Amino acid sequence: MKISKHHSLHMAFLWPFFLLLLVQLMLTTGCSTLSPTPVKTALAPPSSDCYRLGYTIQAGAFTDVEHAARLSRTLENQGLNAYFFRHSSGLYKVRFGNYPSLQEATRQAENFLRAGIISDYYLVAPESYALAKRDELGEEYLRDQLLDTAVEFVGIRYKWGGVSQEDGFDCSGLTMAVYQLNGLDLPRTSKSQFHSGKPVDKDELKKGDLVFFATRGGKRITHVGIYAGNNTFIHAPRKGKQIETSSLSSKYFASHFIGARTFLGNS
Repeated sequence: MKISKHHSLHMAFLWPFFLLLLVQLMLTTGCSTLSPTPVKTALAPPSSDCYRLGYTIQAGAFTDVEHAARLSRTLENQGLNAYFFRHSSGLYKVRFGNYPSLQEATRQAENFLRAGIISDYYLVAPESYALAKRDELGEEYLRDQLLDTAVEFVGIRYKWGGVSQEDGFDCSGLTMAVYQLNGLDLPRTSKSQFHSGKPVDKDELKKGDLVFFATRGGKRITHVGIYAGNNTFIHAPRKGKQIETSSLSSKYFASHFIGARTFLGNS
């Protein structure tokens, strides 16, 4: 086929734009980067910085945990990762959202205020979380804070409504809440938490790591808890039950254990 001189000049003019587009595609990869290794080689899980939480909205101050749970469910129906927790004052409060700036968090909070979904709010800044103090105080400090936060939930009757328990949503709601309260925005379900974290051998578990189980047999992830040291973990057993501490060595959990993951560290 004969190519005209005009066509050749046209292609020569467009070629730099094709190169620029290729470079942009290679650079647009989020927390991970393109790898020159074969496709079969798995990419390393992202570092904890990829899960760093931005500005969060805090609302409510309830004496009854059911009221806090109800607001959490309302917000989750709006497509938000909402959770409640027991504040140091003894009241139950709700947090939700992950916003990149103070302005965006304020705008969204005002929208919920005008809609009557919340009656007041407080904005939580990223620098107030334990994660922000990790560089100064070390990873052990962050792990201690994760465990202390999890302990605060023990004895609370945790309830997540409107979601199938088959996805391990109740238990993963607890782990998400504990991590978000310390500045890490984990995925919402136990399955996604398992596939997002970095694998950890059972004999190398540290405080704050997550342990996963297939409580319905097979290999399907249906339950998750937070490792508390001394071969124990904190978890939400099932919908409507109290948060409790259990042993990894118990016959039931030992036989259903699938693996462990960490979201800490930069390696």
